[in-house]
Amino acid sequence: MAKPTFRNNNNNNKSSSSSIWLTDGFLFLGGAFSALLLVWGFTSFTNPIPNENTSLKPQQNDAVLYSSPDLLFDPSDKTFYDDPEMGYTMSDKIENWDEKRQEWLKLHPSFSAGAKERILMITGSQPAACKNPIGDHLLLRFFKNKVDYCRIHGYDIFYNNALLHPKMFAYWAKYPVVKAAMMSHPEAEWIWWVDSDALFTDMEFKLPLERYKDHNLVVHGWEHLIHEKRSWTGLNAGVFLIRNCQWSLDFMEAWAGMGPQSPDYEEWGKILRSTFKDKFFPESDDQTGLAYLIAIEKEKWANKIYLEGEYYFEGYWEEIRGTFDNISKKYDEIEKDVIRLRRRHAEKVSESYGVIREKYLKDAGYGKGSWRRPFVTHFTGCQPCSGKYNEMYSADDCWNGMRSALNFADNQVMRKFGFVHPDLDDDKRVSPLPFDYPQPWP
Repeated sequence: MAKPTFRNNNNNNKSSSSSIWLTDGFLFLGGAFSALLLVWGFTSFTNPIPNENTSLKPQQNDAVLYSSPDLLFDPSDKTFYDDPEMGYTMSDKIENWDEKRQEWLKLHPSFSAGAKERILMITGSQPAACKNPIGDHLLLRFFKNKVDYCRIHGYDIFYNNALLHPKMFAYWAKYPVVKAAMMSHPEAEWIWWVDSDALFTDMEFKLPLERYKDHNLVVHGWEHLIHEKRSWTGLNAGVFLIRNCQWSLDFMEAWAGMGPQSPDYEEWGKILRSTFKDKFFPESDDQTGLAYLIAIEKEKWANKIYLEGEYYFEGYWEEIRGTFDNISKKYDEIEKDVIRLRRRHAEKVSESYGVIREKYLKDAGYGKGSWRRPFVTHFTGCQPCSGKYNEMYSADDCWNGMRSALNFADNQVMRKFGFVHPDLDDDKRVSPLPFDYPQPWP
């Protein structure tokens, strides 16, 4: 949900929880989500960010950065991969990672070009089949959505459904995967974790990486809710962007140290609950743990953490789901007046059309009430795999909301193939688009 930005930095002038197991993991009680909704509602009345904010403009097409690496070249020079002491697990301490990574890049110069922009997306789910009869189908569609987004923008993607640490379950299970991904992908500057129940509902928008150049971790959140309100819902850890660097490894070690594999797990639950008064459940969770590190260990970590609140870095589905039809109509109206935007084109050049479209969205806004496509829609509180859902919602709320969001996003992809879903509530029916759609009507 888009709110005014509050971010931590040295000058102090920059402005639930999910996991790899979110779909079948820890089901928070209704009160936690009530608190979350209150937070969303409280901050919804703030003004949208100024339209003049150029830092949110889409980046130019950089596909060339991802097409040049030589995948057949791996010299025999020794690297960190040849060190028997180097490990992938959370218990393996890694030092001097920045130097090791740079050495690898020097030995693989074809990966150096564009390294600062290279992203690896990670998502995943549980090892077992879903209990919800439609759960596996929903997870497949959520994954397809992420694959579509990554294909359009030239990003790599990894789907994990293995528990890499036997004790790090539920929302804690994603951190061993993120660490292992850093080791296996030294060419990637950023690791982008996206929960299995979050999807991209704006296939053109790209992360404004220049905005995060001085930071190592980006999460959706609001500084005042963490520091002033001491609320565990002041951020959401279900979608985050983390830099592939030593700082991130050290930070994740501290963060994951609050998890169930730690002998201090129960004690951390007490500490977190006493620090954040609206946290009523006793277990230590990753979202509250992150809020604790930002609030209590601010001097050590917070200046490298960007709390993003100016656009839907991950948007709350309940406030988004009813907006899709109106947004589609607004975008059609733009294209009726702009021949270039309704021109048929190859999927590989889609990014350029997003850049062109941006000038016509300057009055759309970014937050609640905006008619801009929300970047990411996150179905917090709905668990498509287990079939469980927060008592605040009904099953129809969750599954129908997912269907319309998935079809809304899929229309942006299928249009490049000449088809769309004419009805967002109908998964099965697609219609071919006429030439020059949506041309001005007589």
